[in-house]
Amino acid sequence: MFAESGYEGATVRVIATRAGVDAAMVNHWFGGKDGLFAQAVLQVPFDPKDIVAALLDGDVDDLGERIVRTFLTNWDGAGRDVFVAVVRSVAGHEEAMKLLKDVLVRHIFSGLTSAVSANDPKFRASLCATQVVGMGMVRYLIKLEPFASADIDTITAAVAPTLQRYLTGDIS
Repeated sequence: MFAESGYEGATVRVIATRAGVDAAMVNHWFGGKDGLFAQAVLQVPFDPKDIVAALLDGDVDDLGERIVRTFLTNWDGAGRDVFVAVVRSVAGHEEAMKLLKDVLVRHIFSGLTSAVSANDPKFRASLCATQVVGMGMVRYLIKLEPFASADIDTITAAVAPTLQRYLTGDIS
């Protein structure tokens, strides 16, 4: 439900109905919509440090490609609903916005840019986040064709060079 409607659009009553339970049970077990959202969406199913370590394992000149491929592979699979729910919810839910910033910018991209970029790693991290979040939004929320149905290799070939420039190239 959160992936379909975001935090603001999801109601406890509709969530409970879809789950086949009484709304009072959702409130009892989760303390309301905030608690359910925290359990269903805000629990990151991976350790960002593991992602950074895996992405840094290889030639730095191919890092942009590994990033695009890793995110798309995850989001084309089990990670899509969490990504979509968080992005749909950032405008109306402070914790969703904090999660997106913390995981993508502070943990993943700051870790990557600090390891490979000599100058301005924080700005580079934010540039990388704009590229990756935008890529995910266009593919999974807006579903803009032909990007939405393009294969991972095609998107990687098109997007990775820009991401690589943000990581290691001239950004002046």
